[in-house]
Amino acid sequence: MTAWTVLVLGGDGIGPEVTEAALEVLGVVAASANIAVEIEHDLAGGACFTAHGVVLRDDTLQRARDVDAVLFGAEGGPEWDAVPSDLDPEQRSGLSHLRRDLDLYANLRPIRNWRGLVDRTPFKPELVAGADMVVVRELTSGVYFGTPRGTSTVDGREQAIDTQFYTADEIDRVARDALSLARSRRGKLTSIDKSNVMETGALWRRRVSVIAEKEYGDVDVEHLLADAFLCALVQQPARFDVVLGDNLFGDLVSDAAAPIAGSLGMLPSASLGPPDANGRRRALYEPVHGSAPDIAGKGLANPCGAVLSVAMMTEWTFTRPDLARRIEQAVDVALVETGGTTDLGGSARPAELLNAILARLA
Repeated sequence: MTAWTVLVLGGDGIGPEVTEAALEVLGVVAASANIAVEIEHDLAGGACFTAHGVVLRDDTLQRARDVDAVLFGAEGGPEWDAVPSDLDPEQRSGLSHLRRDLDLYANLRPIRNWRGLVDRTPFKPELVAGADMVVVRELTSGVYFGTPRGTSTVDGREQAIDTQFYTADEIDRVARDALSLARSRRGKLTSIDKSNVMETGALWRRRVSVIAEKEYGDVDVEHLLADAFLCALVQQPARFDVVLGDNLFGDLVSDAAAPIAGSLGMLPSASLGPPDANGRRRALYEPVHGSAPDIAGKGLANPCGAVLSVAMMTEWTFTRPDLARRIEQAVDVALVETGGTTDLGGSARPAELLNAILARLA
């Protein structure tokens, strides 16, 4: 019998409860395919800092290297606020530590409109119906990791500095992933930057163009300034297929596009490393939403982002797209049947929505 190994890092706030819901779904689809799943649990983020004085232990990091995939919940909240603010990003954030150490440079965030939510978004139904895009975000460089960074006081004035930094190689590899994905979908890539005012943006646009012209002549590529893209997004949300952005812009535009799906609670993600000699890619899957400490433990957290992250896991790590489609279809039907949770404008409890998903899978 095939066995999948998954390290679960529930993290903070609602993270543990949504990952547990996702594991129920993973268990059902794996059993239906006669696949055993070996699950390990550990701490990360504020919960780990409270218990061990660090946001991620070395043993946990090693397990993340060894397993097939990592399922992450969320990071942040009161416990995380106790972490010293002057630490490097990897020391202050367990998630950043995992991303950087495992070289998870390609972050994929699918965003689509769901049948049961077509009238639950800020968009007119006729504009958002059929919207289906993937934001590909470069995840291990850019302004979130660039140096120098920090705060200081000069002549009595407080100041802060962050550094935006990219190499051609860092841009090339994520561009190839985005272009390959576009080739497998509708054949269109939109690359966003601020090449009009940023040197890194000019390099970004130039390198994406070079890779596209040399290796992906069959993909239709357009370049938009990030602000122009956001304007087009709210006017024509169904226009876009694959959207490529750097660490900062990829983060911002994927959150801005979340209303297409109804709420941040509906967004999954996959963070992928480079393929090894056997084609294996280290991978971390997580819902895009935050830790939401105000509703943690109250049974109010929408599980769909985590459940759909498991769907991405079955496709990208375990190469079972058939199981991914089953999960997505179950979510689609469950949203219609239950009306969705309160973050989606519905009245269903998360447990009710999860049970509907599991019933459809069964």
